[in-house]
Amino acid sequence: MYTLLLALIYIAFISLGLPDSLLGSGWPVMHTELHVSVSYMGIVSMVISGGTIISSLLSDVLTRKLGTRAVTVASVFLTVIALFGFSFSTAFWMILVFAVPYGLGAGAIDAALNNYIALHYKAKHMSWLHCFWGVGTIVSPFIMGYALTASTWNNGYRIVGFIQLAIGVLLLATLPVWKVNKKETTQEQKSVGLLGALKIKGVPFLLIGFFAYCAAEATAMQWASTYFAEVKGISAERAAAFAALFYIGITVGRFIGGFLTDKLGDRKMIVVGTCILACGIGLLFLPVPSYAVAFAGFIVIGLGCAPIYPCIIHSTPYNFGAENSGAIIGIQMASAYVGTTFIPPLFGLLGKRIGFGIMPVYLLVFVAFMIIMVELTFRVTKKKNLLENKE
Repeated sequence: MYTLLLALIYIAFISLGLPDSLLGSGWPVMHTELHVSVSYMGIVSMVISGGTIISSLLSDVLTRKLGTRAVTVASVFLTVIALFGFSFSTAFWMILVFAVPYGLGAGAIDAALNNYIALHYKAKHMSWLHCFWGVGTIVSPFIMGYALTASTWNNGYRIVGFIQLAIGVLLLATLPVWKVNKKETTQEQKSVGLLGALKIKGVPFLLIGFFAYCAAEATAMQWASTYFAEVKGISAERAAAFAALFYIGITVGRFIGGFLTDKLGDRKMIVVGTCILACGIGLLFLPVPSYAVAFAGFIVIGLGCAPIYPCIIHSTPYNFGAENSGAIIGIQMASAYVGTTFIPPLFGLLGKRIGFGIMPVYLLVFVAFMIIMVELTFRVTKKKNLLENKE
């Protein structure tokens, strides 16, 4: 039962990743058929991100009242509604309407499952959980590519909608399996609340560090193809294919990281990941006209990013207590979505004005900020925990 529940959670995280890469892969065709500018994807992304931020902040309250399993199932079905809504949309305003449940479902399931794994499972499972998110993000573009070749972008959303529906039905049918972890009683405890969580020593450092990491990750993820096209001068089609390098690196890295995390611990894995990430960025600094070095650079950047996100999340109950982790992880998810929403567009503006060759400098600034803030978090919480143990 324990293993079955873990498998179900992994499947649920595939469902979280499936919609994430659909919009970007289908938008070049979608915007022409919807008769809007290509830049309007930013509006859709903002609406989705707004929903994820709201549901992330509310996730602790919802999880305590309804339980993780109910929040997970409800969130999957919210994304099912959104995906089928997209598949039947014929106007831009319809896309915006269905972007709301799209974001609400994603934020709630993300925060709820991250907290659940952090409380009940070892660090390796957190790494593999996010590896399965990567599987979802890799699969979706292939589905959309098939749909665009065989029919229309609407069918791409419809196919993923049916896959998501099947996952939702599976989770609904296996709700009793979640009882295997008897320790899930956090919904009956007094919640520290959002304001209370922010007053805990170390939490502001953690949120700033997590924001900085997600800003760097999303920038590399969203602008990789533009970097190859603008800086290395390769064709747009080839550059689009090279954008998958980051996803491949981060997915493979999280699979490998799962075997190392329990031995090294969250803090060491974050440091190791940051060092690898810095090496990847360093490859982008090399003044080599060939794209081969940048090709390797983005794979290494993905490998370096791999352990950072899951290890920061997994360390939250240890650093701040299991009773506070739900609220803090919810705020962490919100800070992550703020970073992924606003920082990549800022890079786009700077890239157009200064040149997209500034990417390694841009990434390095946020990575440095991240590791400083995360290390401060660990030092503050370690000191606090030592004082509490003495008392």
